[in-house]
Amino acid sequence: QLQLVESGGGVVRPGGSLRLSCTVSGFSSGFSFYAIGWFRQAPGKEREEVSCISGSGAGTNYADSVKDRFTISRDNAQNTVYLQMNSLTLEDTGVYYCAASRTYISGTPCPSISNYKWGQGTQVTVSS
Repeated sequence: QLQLVESGGGVVRPGGSLRLSCTVSGFSSGFSFYAIGWFRQAPGKEREEVSCISGSGAGTNYADSVKDRFTISRDNAQNTVYLQMNSLTLEDTGVYYCAASRTYISGTPCPSISNYKWGQGTQVTVSS
C-alpha cells in the first residue's frame, strides 16, 4: 500500500520561499511508474491541484496561479518529489498534499485520482 509523507511546510513572510518534499514508500512497482501531484487546500476552499510531474520527470504541469513561481521536480533514486515555492503570497497559505498514481489523466503528466485517501499534508502559512 502506498504511503506518502509530506514535509517542509512552515511559516514564511510574503515573498519568501519554501521547499516541500513528498516521500513515497510501499509501491509494488518502480517509483518511476508513478505520476505525482501536489495539491493544496486553503481554509474554507476546496482542494486544488497545484502542480504535477510524470514518472520520468520529463512532463510537468502547473496551475496558472503558481506558474513561474513554483517548480516541481523528482529524485527517483530517493523516491521523493519536491515542490520549490518562491515569491510566496498570502494566497498560497493552506495545507499541501501530494498524491500518486500509476494512471495518468489523459494527455497530461498528472496522476488520475478519485476517492483518494489523503495523508496529513504539510501546513504552509504565508503571513506578514
